[in-house]
Amino acid sequence: MTTDTDLVDLAAPGTPFVTAIREYSLRDPHTAAIIDGDITITHAELESRTNRLARDYAARGVTFGSFVTIGLPNSAAFLEAMVATWKLGAVPQPVSFRLPPRELAAIVDVVKPSLVVGLDAGDAAASIPLGFEPDPALSDAPLPLQVSPQWKAPTSGGSTGRPKVIVALQPAVVEALIPLMPLLKIKQGGVKLIATPLGHNMAIMWSTATMITGGTAVIMRRFDAEETLELIDKYEVDWVCLVPTMMHRIAQLPAKVRARASLASLIAVATGGSNCTQRLKDFWVDWIGADRMVEFYAGTETQVIVVTDGNGWLAHPSSVGTAVIGQLQVRDADGTVLPDGEVGELWSRRGEGTPTPYRYIGAEPQRDPDGWETLGDMGRLEQGWLYLADRKADMVVIGGSNVYPAEVEGALEEHPLVVSSCVVGIPDDEYGNVLHAFVQTSGEVSDDELVAFLREQLLPYKVPRTFERVDSPIRDDAGKVRRAALRAQAIADRAASTSPVAS
Repeated sequence: MTTDTDLVDLAAPGTPFVTAIREYSLRDPHTAAIIDGDITITHAELESRTNRLARDYAARGVTFGSFVTIGLPNSAAFLEAMVATWKLGAVPQPVSFRLPPRELAAIVDVVKPSLVVGLDAGDAAASIPLGFEPDPALSDAPLPLQVSPQWKAPTSGGSTGRPKVIVALQPAVVEALIPLMPLLKIKQGGVKLIATPLGHNMAIMWSTATMITGGTAVIMRRFDAEETLELIDKYEVDWVCLVPTMMHRIAQLPAKVRARASLASLIAVATGGSNCTQRLKDFWVDWIGADRMVEFYAGTETQVIVVTDGNGWLAHPSSVGTAVIGQLQVRDADGTVLPDGEVGELWSRRGEGTPTPYRYIGAEPQRDPDGWETLGDMGRLEQGWLYLADRKADMVVIGGSNVYPAEVEGALEEHPLVVSSCVVGIPDDEYGNVLHAFVQTSGEVSDDELVAFLREQLLPYKVPRTFERVDSPIRDDAGKVRRAALRAQAIADRAASTSPVAS
């Protein structure tokens, strides 16, 4: 296995990802680099397989600096596709393998990838299918060194519209990631559980950090709460990232199931990507300890990175932490910087005169002349501690008062039978809007019971007027929800139920 001493030279600034990956294939050839169910790929196999795969990609037209759109399920094949892309100096452009054809076509139109892996782009781009294996006759010898000028280009985690592509401007060298690892309590090397979807930025970050420091990435093809605990113990996982939805599902497991899990190997459980209620934070602190929890807030753009741990949760309840990279401001609608404690739009930058770490394809940033930018998130600062409200676009105005759905969803998910929820505003003649809640539950609970529960926590106008039960998780495994689509559905259903024909 690799040790901290082994890692010193490979962590030096300027070391390409592909150089580190090749070096670990020589140092620890028989150690697992990727575990994917019953498939284990050693460091030596990762090197040889991706050399062969890169040669196939090159024959299909992948060139230095071109984009390779990767739309595979969570699997070893996904990580191999990324490594093969880097070996040609090209740029991995991950997307969800569930991406609808229309959204894929829109991405292909603006990105113009040289290859699409796992999805069918039709005549718009060369494609190879799920399950593809290169010709075994291709050489697996090392390729000439090329370093991708832009190490990743994921799509936005936004819930509607045409997803924008966010291109990281850092080249594929180790300092793009290694300096971030201690901030999130990520040990170099070791064993990391990849539980979130590889089509999203978070899993790309953690799996890449694992590969370039000689660790083992244990991939979950699909999240399962009980299996997560089993895998942590089976492979002695030292770090895992779980979005709050996943943490909630684990917390809802029977106590005897959780009691079977040792979790002794864990250095930290990290969370981010969506709202995490204080009740859920308190549960995890009580279960595994404050020192083993980490929360982060950052857009894929990474203009600012905000971090705290369980101790911060206890000292500053509901805060997501303080900025460890970049700067934050809270502004009103006119652009005036607000004092501590007032909710407004969050603006961030890396630092005065510091270049932005990304560029968009298919969108333009909302940026002022001094380099401050906003992603549309709302929140407040109190002595440097950040408290999130919601996204500006998700805010609902009810009778002149602003309501942030994330606050209502957080309150709903405090109920022991509520698994997930999504709250939207629908038009109302009297108040302008009222709230409608989509709710997934683990048992029978009436609307009246939910209303009574919420009235103990929220002002009356923040309590949803109507509730709708759903049978499947509302949020995906990255903690994202298609809020606009659910709102449109609720409005259409309401119109149909009140139409003369329906009545």
